[in-house]
Amino acid sequence: MIYDPLKAPHPGQGLAHEESYWTATAGAEPGDDGPVAGDRDADIAIIGGGYTGLSCAYHLARNFGARPVVLEANRCGWGCSGRNGSFARPALGRLKYTDWIEKWGRARARTLFAESLEALGTVRSLIRDGAIACDVQPDGSLKIAHRPGAVAALERDHRVLVETFGYPAELLDGGGLEARHFKGEEAFAALRLPDSFALHPLKLVRGLLEMARAADAVVHGGSPVTAWRKDGVRHVLKTPGGEVRAGTVVLATNGYGPEHLHPVLRSRLLPVLSNIVVTRPMTSEEKGACNLVTTDVMFDTRRMLNYYRRLPDDRMLLGNRGPITADPAILAAHRDVLLANLKRKFPPLKNITADYFWGGWVAVTRDLMPHVHHAEGDPSVHYALGYCGSGVAAGLHAGRRLAERIGGGAEVIPLLDRPLPRIPFGAFRRFAQRMIFQWYGYLDDRP
Repeated sequence: MIYDPLKAPHPGQGLAHEESYWTATAGAEPGDDGPVAGDRDADIAIIGGGYTGLSCAYHLARNFGARPVVLEANRCGWGCSGRNGSFARPALGRLKYTDWIEKWGRARARTLFAESLEALGTVRSLIRDGAIACDVQPDGSLKIAHRPGAVAALERDHRVLVETFGYPAELLDGGGLEARHFKGEEAFAALRLPDSFALHPLKLVRGLLEMARAADAVVHGGSPVTAWRKDGVRHVLKTPGGEVRAGTVVLATNGYGPEHLHPVLRSRLLPVLSNIVVTRPMTSEEKGACNLVTTDVMFDTRRMLNYYRRLPDDRMLLGNRGPITADPAILAAHRDVLLANLKRKFPPLKNITADYFWGGWVAVTRDLMPHVHHAEGDPSVHYALGYCGSGVAAGLHAGRRLAERIGGGAEVIPLLDRPLPRIPFGAFRRFAQRMIFQWYGYLDDRP
């Protein structure tokens, strides 16, 4: 089942994880504190047991002596924290570096880039402090020009990274890519960043669950919040097993929050399907014919981008934006599209088959930026939402920033600490999405 947050009243209760390569290879699932049983009080309640919610709970408990209560509808990491494409990159949202400069100027763009690097540092420190065995791969990412006309944009980004941010990015031509990383099609140049890396996302979220509980956070799985009301200064969160009353609430649902739950969610996000296919292991001949020596994460310059990587067991992973709806027949056809995309990029893999296919909801905002803020008129409701596909690093880091704000009064950088903008004509989001996707597809396929 793929949950659609624009239709369903809540994500379910105690559902098993979506079948995927990650669930097949993650090992045993750690325990939590079980579903809510009876009414209880809490100083801080966190709705959502993914990267943001668990990171917030862990940092609150470890650094500020709090005992937050996490309310997860199904199992921790059931949403995109356990389904994502596994890339940790210095990215906050979907805007280009040049867009940052045009919108906010060079000084604030530098601050935002520094925050994106700090977000990667948060991921690394969590993995280190928790000794999380989550299959971390060597560093490096490749943004690959899928047609000759896309090379100029990579060159502009390279100049911004080197000259404005002082960052050691590298620009590779097609020959450099073939010699050092892989041989394939749709690869005319690449922008390489040395700090990105890949990991096993479900192992990461499970390690974080253990860290949060060890730090004295309480984590209730199987406890969807079905209703929310205010009783004086206390928030009353209704779950199937009882009510949780809290003075402070954190919304950490990203693309999985039902819109009726709180006004901050209404017409503020566009949940977009992202789907992933994972192949059988490559033969040594197939891998050799592609010269697939790289462990870098890769993504192309399409607006409807493909992201892909070689997994530790020599399978290939490729994902991109999925169909508009979760209709099973449409999804089955999209599985074939993803496999065809991979074969087009790597012709020697023409006979490769797929062993896994799954999907999840990415939360896109109107301004293509994440927001770490509080509800208008109620600073006791905090949220971090709208990672636009960059949620591995951004989500974990946003949870840390929320904990620092709630526990220590620290400020979030102004470009993230802004109200989540409303999407005009929210009832027609799916219609607008269909039109935009068709236009992007046309632009991507131009020579």
